[in-house]
Amino acid sequence: MSDAIFAQDVRLAEALIFASAQPVLPSAILRVLSDFADLDAVMQAIQARYAGGGVELLQTAGGWQFRTAPDLAPALRQVVEVPRRLARVAMETLAIVAYHQPVTRAEIEEIRGAGLSQNTMDQLLEYGLITPVGRKESPGRPTLWATTTEFLAHFGLKDLRQLPRRDDVLTDSVSPLLAPREPGPISHP
Repeated sequence: MSDAIFAQDVRLAEALIFASAQPVLPSAILRVLSDFADLDAVMQAIQARYAGGGVELLQTAGGWQFRTAPDLAPALRQVVEVPRRLARVAMETLAIVAYHQPVTRAEIEEIRGAGLSQNTMDQLLEYGLITPVGRKESPGRPTLWATTTEFLAHFGLKDLRQLPRRDDVLTDSVSPLLAPREPGPISHP
């Protein structure tokens, strides 16, 4: 492949990712690249271009997204409106769904040891952090819940394997998923 074609592929991938508010899947990037393009080489070139800058290219939620450099996020939070944090019960619910998915509402309540309001589930649905994934083959056929790619993107995870090990979470006095979040990278549309 010529240097000119490679440079054009890098520019196309960069523009596509920059224009998207959500992580861009590799399959979508490949659709805009030339035939025989090396996706890994293209992505490495973009990452190298932004290394040490104000934004960086990260692989998250199965795709690629530009995010604010982590060291700059605290300063930007002074001027960029940040969505409200989830309530503790919502974070507990989200952690249970993440580690036990697919899981029913009754199972969430059993694990939490407390009831769960519909408002909590509605909030997680509204934020796109959980989604129904079917029904359990049991009396009443309750809805099964799982996390979404938005959940992965929000927490900067490539996939669920990057969650802390459950044993590590359970031995700590406060779970990393339940503790208040440190300011993280800001997604760029």
